[in-house]
Amino acid sequence: MRRPWGAAREPSGAGWEKEWAEAPQEAPGAWSGWLGPGRSGGKGRAAPGWASWPAHLALAARPARHLGGAGLGLRPLDSRTAPFHSRVSGELQRRLESQLQHESRCRSSTPTDAWRAEAAQPVLAMGAPWGSPAAAAAGGRRGWRRGRRLPWTVWALAAAGLTCTALITYACWGQLPPLPWASPTPPRPVGVLLWWEPFGGRGNVARPPPDCRLRFNISGCRLLTDRASYGEAQAVLFHHRDLVKGPPDWPPPWGVQARSAEEVELRVLDDEEAAAAAEALATSSPRPPGQRWVWMNFESPSHSPGLRSLASNLFNWTLSYRADSDIFVPYGYLYPRSHPGDQPSGLAPPLSRKQGLVAWVVSHWDERQARVRYYHQLSQHVAVDVFGRGGPGQPVPEIGLLHTVARYKFYLAFENSQHLDYITEKLWRNSLLAGAVPVVLGPDRANYERFMPRGAFIHVDDFPSASSLASYLLFLDRNPAVYRRYFHWRRRYAVHITSFWDEPWCRVCQAVQRAGDRPKSIRNLASWFER
Repeated sequence: MRRPWGAAREPSGAGWEKEWAEAPQEAPGAWSGWLGPGRSGGKGRAAPGWASWPAHLALAARPARHLGGAGLGLRPLDSRTAPFHSRVSGELQRRLESQLQHESRCRSSTPTDAWRAEAAQPVLAMGAPWGSPAAAAAGGRRGWRRGRRLPWTVWALAAAGLTCTALITYACWGQLPPLPWASPTPPRPVGVLLWWEPFGGRGNVARPPPDCRLRFNISGCRLLTDRASYGEAQAVLFHHRDLVKGPPDWPPPWGVQARSAEEVELRVLDDEEAAAAAEALATSSPRPPGQRWVWMNFESPSHSPGLRSLASNLFNWTLSYRADSDIFVPYGYLYPRSHPGDQPSGLAPPLSRKQGLVAWVVSHWDERQARVRYYHQLSQHVAVDVFGRGGPGQPVPEIGLLHTVARYKFYLAFENSQHLDYITEKLWRNSLLAGAVPVVLGPDRANYERFMPRGAFIHVDDFPSASSLASYLLFLDRNPAVYRRYFHWRRRYAVHITSFWDEPWCRVCQAVQRAGDRPKSIRNLASWFER
């Protein structure tokens, strides 16, 4: 007959073995207090025995095996410790039975509970560690005593399975999809034909194309200058000034004529044929399938004649300094400083080099322009040294433009016209890179602040008059500490100057690689650019 829990144990280790041998083995369903009603206990009550305990308590209460005098769980009792251990065991068992009975009363025994307990049993038996109480409860006495070590046949089968899996994977490796962390597929080669060398004049020999990968880290580009390659190009780049200057010059309508080298050469039409040619290009599918025509312009709308003569839906993309262009290529921009050699230096320029106050370099003098009118007002209150052709300008010294401007504290970065995003090299190169504080006249201050910190420049609109601006410049001249604040941006940023015309050419290639096959056309180019 099985000894009740809490009763006195026999005073020797043999008592544990005797009780263990006499006690009936618990079925997996004996975990009724934790996984639902057991099949042997029923009524939702945990069957007695350590197999019905939680795993961490069942392991502690399990009889210790004699392994050189050491083992897990309780050590065998002797005559001196038997009363103490019997009291502890009885008290522990009573607490656990009370807890399990409370849980059983709180949970109703339903067919769903029995189904859950039934479904959990194989999972418990399969997932339990070897030699654990759960494995013993599921497999009986033999599983507990002999389950500590896997048979060698199991290990042999596992090794054979792993070997077969490795061989099959190796054989099929070439058919597997690329891994997500593998190097990306190289971009597909893209041919970009430059229809005319910008400002190079018609008939001039084109210079060799740039290496996009070496110059701008853009791979997979075939930059073309031979018009015989027109049918191979994924994109054709047209410079606006060269299109509208002189007789129209367009590729022949695709599919109307043969694509021989002679017939793809320059077709110069007289003025009377210009309108008809433009209309034919717009209506006769003038390009190879999938080819994109890119309109490129870096002049302001005020200096871009012939916009309204271009037919609708003639171009697919726009490339300009405008941030809303399909391909945005500004005259320059700031980028986070990452190398000690980034220009300009991260420190403010030494004031000892500043021998003059205000400088201005202007190439085209026009009294009708706002910049010339403002210069006349400003020069009445502060001295301005003007360099360049026309007007009061003097030739740029032999040391060059940048070194000349670097000797001044301020530079007038006045644009020839005021339009959205029209911020040219006058700011990026002539002023910021040279090391002078720019005084800007162009779009409004908010437009400038989209591209640079607000404390990096002085805007003429910040002052009610040219005389007020002159007073502020003189104040900064007398206060070096305040003046140096205009160079704080150099601690974090460097200046990138766009390389014309290599960089726009390569950017078209990059845009084609990223765009895919999405069709698009510019319905009204003039309306978009002149706003």
